Amino acid sequence: MASLSPDLRDKLERAPVAGLSAQMRARGYDTVTIDGLRPLPGARKIVGTARTLRYIPHRPDLFASHGGGQNAQKRLFDAVEPGEVIVIEARGLAGSGTLGDILATRAHLRGAAGIVTDGGVRDHDAVAAIGIPVHAAGAHPAVLGRLHVPWEHDVTVACGGASVQPGDVIVGDADGVIVIPPALAEEVADAALAQEVKDEWIVARVAEGAALDGLFPMNDAWRARYEEDTRGA
Repeated sequence: MASLSPDLRDKLERAPVAGLSAQMRARGYDTVTIDGLRPLPGARKIVGTARTLRYIPHRPDLFASHGGGQNAQKRLFDAVEPGEVIVIEARGLAGSGTLGDILATRAHLRGAAGIVTDGGVRDHDAVAAIGIPVHAAGAHPAVLGRLHVPWEHDVTVACGGASVQPGDVIVGDADGVIVIPPALAEEVADAALAQEVKDEWIVARVAEGAALDGLFPMNDAWRARYEEDTRGA
């Protein structure tokens, strides 16, 4: 799994998820947002490459064989590398904690760029205070074994309605979390940043009192003015 280059990471840090989403949709990718999650209070932006973890529905015999000891969950949190994002498939069930403060502390000290889970988080306030950005479906006090068995890691997973493969690019901010295939990341980041410049220019015109008709989207006259104003910028 290749890491992000410093230049690409910088671009993705500056590109809003909303802008990246628009560019992905323009390329035919409509199901690449991880839905139903919210960032924990104080969460910074997430930019990194995916390490994945899959939970399956709880069954006593399977939890006995896979839930204890150095299970898939603990193996991944012990192995995550700097700049990687742990993405957990918990089938959208928020009624059990899929991580807590101990695991979050381990990931943070390993240099993980963030944690994304479509399940619940226990020790909510303590996890939020650790400093690693986390997006989750909510808080819940119950431990993992209530609903889930930690089954395997570094496989393709389904998280919040999106397919995520190890090495996919993950970006998250207050608007949500998006998954970008690595081969598209540079192109999409460049396009999103270019659109951001255009959108900021349009916002400035609207703030001056301009009507939306012909400006959003821009007709030929507005486009000519935009190009004149931004030439050489």
